[in-house]
Amino acid sequence: MSRETIGLIGIAVMLVLLALRMPIGIAMLIVGIGGFAYLNGVQAALLSLGSAPYSYAAIYDLAVIPLFVLMGNCAAVSGMSRDLYASAYAWIGHWRGGLASATIAACAGFAAVSGSSVASAVTMGRVCLPEMARYKYDIRLAAGTVAAGGTLGILIPPSTAFVIYAILTEQSIGKLLLAGFLPGIMLALLFIVTVTLWTRLRPDMGPPGPVATRAERVRTLGRSGPMVIVVAISIGGIYLGAFTPGEAAAVGAFLSLCIAFWRRSISVDGLANILTETVKTTAFVFLILIGAFVFGPFLALSGLPEQVASTLAGLELPRVVILFALIGIYIVLGMFLEGFSILVLTLPIVIPIVQALNYDLIWFGVIMVIVLEMGLISPPVGINVFVVKGLVPDVPMGQIFRGILPFWLAMFFAILILVAFPEIALFIPKSMIN
Repeated sequence: MSRETIGLIGIAVMLVLLALRMPIGIAMLIVGIGGFAYLNGVQAALLSLGSAPYSYAAIYDLAVIPLFVLMGNCAAVSGMSRDLYASAYAWIGHWRGGLASATIAACAGFAAVSGSSVASAVTMGRVCLPEMARYKYDIRLAAGTVAAGGTLGILIPPSTAFVIYAILTEQSIGKLLLAGFLPGIMLALLFIVTVTLWTRLRPDMGPPGPVATRAERVRTLGRSGPMVIVVAISIGGIYLGAFTPGEAAAVGAFLSLCIAFWRRSISVDGLANILTETVKTTAFVFLILIGAFVFGPFLALSGLPEQVASTLAGLELPRVVILFALIGIYIVLGMFLEGFSILVLTLPIVIPIVQALNYDLIWFGVIMVIVLEMGLISPPVGINVFVVKGLVPDVPMGQIFRGILPFWLAMFFAILILVAFPEIALFIPKSMIN
């Protein structure tokens, strides 16, 4: 058999293992080591297995992952999410559909300290869904808003998805984190426009809330100040060249922890729970990355990525057609696989194609993360949909998915805008101080 055939067999075996519910990291380790042994000898495979887990887990840049996870966990217990929602609610809650728009704004703000879509959906859902129910919002709008707004957690920096993409593609973590900022704001605004149009067509979907006084608006704005400070120092420090991404994550985690203690929203036992959850999440991510670092060399040795890239380049199709074919494949994969799994499974094959098409890898990373966001709310395995379902167990799943469709279309429209105007993603990374 040819090396390319071995690569295809390896991918097929891994898909079978995933269908049997094997964790993605373990499946990649098994297939990667097995394929490497077949192509390069058992001794070489055993040497790789002995050294790869430690050598890759010891990469300094990976320290940014547990620190950003810790930052998000501290922010979740400190009450920042409630303050953000209260502030957005006071300023725009009196609009028709204003509570839903406030939810989007609060999700965007919380995304800037959490880096996780699931954490954003859970945290903001607990705060926002009861309020929208109290003001008689249609459950389709309420559920769709929380599920879609939560996806901003992996686009607006800090984002663990960007960190993993940067490491797997050998791109700058700092530039990728900053590249998600303007597209994240743009997507949040598109979500708010979606809410506005929906409630204008169907006024009964989102009745206006009460009008807050000027004093209430100023007070709620002041309460959200600590979160703004954390984001400005950590993410702004990366832009100004004052911090590396790892240092920015450490500073952000420390400030979030200090705020939680200052507000007396965390105890010693609570701190132990936060640290435990941080370790669990980090271990999950590191297992996937170690598996990817073992699986990637096997695919490279098989020659399959280069073969696919050269085949597509030989078709002489417009490069935008190939780009949207890749996006279509990712949309389908997002219906069945979790985002991290899609990243580590496909990047070894897709990146040579993107490079052959002369697309910027930073820009493509932003496109890819938005497509992963679409997967988070796509049936049948949209994780954020199940998160919202857990918060409103009496609501049929079909109602939630119907509420998500307008936001899904807004995400696709965002991709079209970024394809037409790539500088939206590249402006800040290009202007950052090195």
